[in-house]
Amino acid sequence: MLFADALQLALRAVTAQRLRSFLTLLGIAVGIAAVILLTSIGEGIHRFVLGEFTQFGTNVIGVHPGKTKTGGHPPSGLPSSARPLSLDDARSLERLAHVIAVTPIVRGNAEVEGNGRTRRTLVSGVNANLPQVFRSTVQSGQFLPADDESSARAFVVLGSKLRNELFGSENPLGQRLRIGGLHFRVIGVMAPKGQFLGIDLDDTAFIPAARAQELFNREGVDEINIAAAEGVPSAIVASAIKERMLARHGREDFTIITQEEMLKTLSNILNVLTMAVGALGGISLLVGGVGIVTIMTIAVAERTGEIGLLVALGAPRRTILLLFLGEAVALSAFGGFLGLLLGFGLAQAIHFALPALPVHTPFSFVLLAEVVAIAIGLAAGVLPARRAARLDPVEALRTE
Repeated sequence: MLFADALQLALRAVTAQRLRSFLTLLGIAVGIAAVILLTSIGEGIHRFVLGEFTQFGTNVIGVHPGKTKTGGHPPSGLPSSARPLSLDDARSLERLAHVIAVTPIVRGNAEVEGNGRTRRTLVSGVNANLPQVFRSTVQSGQFLPADDESSARAFVVLGSKLRNELFGSENPLGQRLRIGGLHFRVIGVMAPKGQFLGIDLDDTAFIPAARAQELFNREGVDEINIAAAEGVPSAIVASAIKERMLARHGREDFTIITQEEMLKTLSNILNVLTMAVGALGGISLLVGGVGIVTIMTIAVAERTGEIGLLVALGAPRRTILLLFLGEAVALSAFGGFLGLLLGFGLAQAIHFALPALPVHTPFSFVLLAEVVAIAIGLAAGVLPARRAARLDPVEALRTE
């Protein structure tokens, strides 16, 4: 029997029991759709989170007070035995090799009053290097000048959203603001930056770090961020930073976190989450595979006489095996294709209904899902096909 004849018989057997075949391939389709949908959402979130971090560059190194293994710094207001980072620490790090720019950061919330309006918002004390460190741009005016910290002028640069809330369509440049109990003059407005992990970066007022220390009654800074030269391994620069900070502090009471390490850790975590989410959808695929085993077993029992006749007419047992394997693979392949369309369609529909939910379906996932569907059909059809191939033709014809 030629391969074309076996394929024709397999397709004819599939279409002969249309309802049963449809329900079988529907089980595979639902499993594939679940895998595609869940992994699309997982991969979309993966790309979104990494994109949120990489918008600031991949060569940023942060120094935080206190020695921790997870990074970050203690919540504001809680006592800490760690020596606070200082503006002098930041100036010292600027002189290291492969360091392009350094900015200290002092954060806090305060009421900002200007143009007869008041808004409570995030206030960040920084220096003139912040746009260079975090790849930010000024939309109008200029950023903070490179003043000496001890005599920094009372200037403020507004985020785009804060500017709109306080001044609307009016030009804010040169206007006076009151932040907390201090007065500042607006010299610039930042270009829109969007949100970073739920934090609105455009609803921020940037003032000199020394002025922020005075405003929030702080002795130190919350963190120091360093932009390393492109092409230089972050580990080399981090090692130099550690050596300099140890010389200044006398002990390792600080934590250094490179953007590269953070992105690698995040990527690993998100990969595991994506795989876990995909595995949940894989349970549906397993159920679909069980369905194929059941249906093919029933088919073998129903077509015992047909199998005996084929063997009696000289059909090799290998052909019988391939015939039933072909049916199983055809069911799973059609089901997989239907599942791909269903899963991709659902992913796009969800993204359309919820634009804030990131969704991405890589072609490699689509191809892998179809291959997995065919493999499941092949594996599920092996036992029934082997049973069919081993039937005794005399006994098979006798049951007819």
